[in-house]
Amino acid sequence: MKVRFVLLVMLLTMSLGAWSQNSNALATAVKNLSAEESMKHANLSVSVYNMDKKTSIYSYNAQRSMVPASLVKLVTTAVGFDKLGSNFRFTTRLAYSGDIDKNGTLHGDLVIIGGGDPLLGSYRYKQTVPDSLFAVWRRAVAAAGIRAVEGSVLYDASAFDSHTLHDTWPWGDIGNYYGAGASGLNFHENLFFIYFRPGAKVGAPATVDRAVPSGITYHVINEVTTAAAKSGDQVVVYGDPTSTLRTCTGTMPLNEKNFSVRASMPKPAQACADLFTVYLRSHGISVSRAASECIKKTDKCVNLLDYTSPTYYVIAQYTNMTSNNIYAEAIYKYMGYKAHGVGSYDNGAKVVNEFLRSHNLQSSGVNLVDGCGLSPSNRVTTDFLCRFLMECSNCRFYNDFYKSLPLAGENGTVKNMLSGLPSDVTVRMKSGSIEGVRAFAGYVTTAKGEHLAFAVICSDYTCTGTQMRNKLEKVILKVATLE
Repeated sequence: MKVRFVLLVMLLTMSLGAWSQNSNALATAVKNLSAEESMKHANLSVSVYNMDKKTSIYSYNAQRSMVPASLVKLVTTAVGFDKLGSNFRFTTRLAYSGDIDKNGTLHGDLVIIGGGDPLLGSYRYKQTVPDSLFAVWRRAVAAAGIRAVEGSVLYDASAFDSHTLHDTWPWGDIGNYYGAGASGLNFHENLFFIYFRPGAKVGAPATVDRAVPSGITYHVINEVTTAAAKSGDQVVVYGDPTSTLRTCTGTMPLNEKNFSVRASMPKPAQACADLFTVYLRSHGISVSRAASECIKKTDKCVNLLDYTSPTYYVIAQYTNMTSNNIYAEAIYKYMGYKAHGVGSYDNGAKVVNEFLRSHNLQSSGVNLVDGCGLSPSNRVTTDFLCRFLMECSNCRFYNDFYKSLPLAGENGTVKNMLSGLPSDVTVRMKSGSIEGVRAFAGYVTTAKGEHLAFAVICSDYTCTGTQMRNKLEKVILKVATLE
């Protein structure tokens, strides 16, 4: 009996010693990073929890409020899994008002009733591109016996409010594709491509060649010039979402063919109705008037088609894998629409806060104002993120949420990270970055099969964002090898 007790004490001591040694390695890595010159005025926060034991095993400034950037998408997509479910699909209704006469003329209007679908008319998939979408809609119109429309194609985007952008989003972001925001009727991911031709030499003006999708209404103030070959995309787009004007500045590479930038689309709901009108006219169904917004209630319209999106799981996975802002905003606002009648930032925030309260997640130091993390007003603590991730592991949606996160070294925004990760260690994590912020959070399965939740955020450093990512990668490697 005494021998067994001694062996138990020895094994426990050895285990604690190994754990302490690994924790010390992490603490040393954090200390060394904090001491670097580029961190003189920076904020760094690190938190690690053992999910199996439900205990904090390492913290450094873990209660400090930090800007989370796209780590906000972890909260948005997880709450979406809970409130909407993995099999939920966004629905866009195609309907009509008025009467169809014996000759097949609709004396009324076709109405596109948005349901917040972020993939409606998306350029990413063959089945969602505008021509594929409009072909499905046209068949539904023809199946109802409509051969001509003595009226308009109207759009109804009232599922969400008119504030497509959060008030705190930076002006330098909102003209670009990632600052497009979400509407009750999204279209082509609320972006369009502007194609440029380079000048004959470095410094020469570039010229606008075309825009895709063609037929949308836009105007460009072009200040783009030509830079050296292989200098990359240095173009920034500015523009108000309610205006058709886009100002393009910066540089494009010399000798680049088929060079394009993604800009936020002016009035995407209007563009959807405009282009569908053009499609109908070019495919044998006349429409007498121009497309416009529907200002009447649509509850008495006759339904032609319920057009559904891919499943929520597919959308959430793409959101986290590629850090797609419009997908996250559509999820956030739709949750507000479902729970409170209108998709808005305030109602989305209510749903998120209701989830936190129902799961007893203390959120001191936390302020989440949008769904994607573009706002510099968002705040979290790394301790909160770890507790949130740990709580998600107890929820029915956990497996799907977990699989929606990028696998370090394999895919998504962290495909090229953690190349030195041991083969028996798994890290699924979300990255986040806005100006002056680099952040990571997610799950680790250690070599011994233990499960960790971690979060690492750094802001206000003076090195480049790429350099800071590499520095934080070293810290995450130490987290991943904790035992």
